[in-house]
Amino acid sequence: MIEAQALRKSFKNVPAVQGVSFEARDGQITGLLGPNGAGKTTLLRMLYTVFKPDSGTAIIDGFDICREAQKVQSRIGVLPDSRGLYPRLTARENIRYYGRLHGMRGLALESVIADLAKLLEMQDFADRRTEGFSQGQRLKVAIARALVHGPQNVLLDEPTNGLDVMSTRALRTVIRRIRDEGKCILFSSHVMQEISALCDHIVVIARGQVAASGTPDALREATGQSNLEDAFVAAIGSEEGLSL
Repeated sequence: MIEAQALRKSFKNVPAVQGVSFEARDGQITGLLGPNGAGKTTLLRMLYTVFKPDSGTAIIDGFDICREAQKVQSRIGVLPDSRGLYPRLTARENIRYYGRLHGMRGLALESVIADLAKLLEMQDFADRRTEGFSQGQRLKVAIARALVHGPQNVLLDEPTNGLDVMSTRALRTVIRRIRDEGKCILFSSHVMQEISALCDHIVVIARGQVAASGTPDALREATGQSNLEDAFVAAIGSEEGLSL
């Protein structure tokens, strides 16, 4: 479970995140929905301990991101906006490297890698160098790398960016399967279709603040709109925001 508490972050006196608070629960997919530049990536980077907040904090499975960063890191799997694969390593070697960073070794690690390759349909390219991979192939390796140590919390930054229709559908299936295992999934997107198709709970971010939060149905009801896109537009135009 992820609990953000009044998180703030500025860069050269330009505010990026301004007092964001929300919860992302186990067994749910929580979406951070907002336009480009709303502060979603900065918020995620604070949650996975790359950025230190100027004030506020977050608690992940009971551990504080500021005071217990290493324990937080062991509880999260991260798909960053930059996939960051090592091009001279094969897909399997990229995944194995991250497994070893988390203390995994031997047959147990190789078994997990094999299971992830099957889950993500990577068998055909698992032993090829990642240099020259397609967007979809790179994404699958990056997701496997994020999941290799069995994290309870999975943070995905724009996971479908650049994917074709079939790859997007396959990714949705994987995300739902992880959710059904009781994991906490938090992902950011500015694509309404992805949020609508996947999310149990939505946190609308605008200008670095929470403009609205709730289930898709509750968000539509509170804004008086019949579809989620119109509800989103209504929410980000609200100065006071909505909490559902």
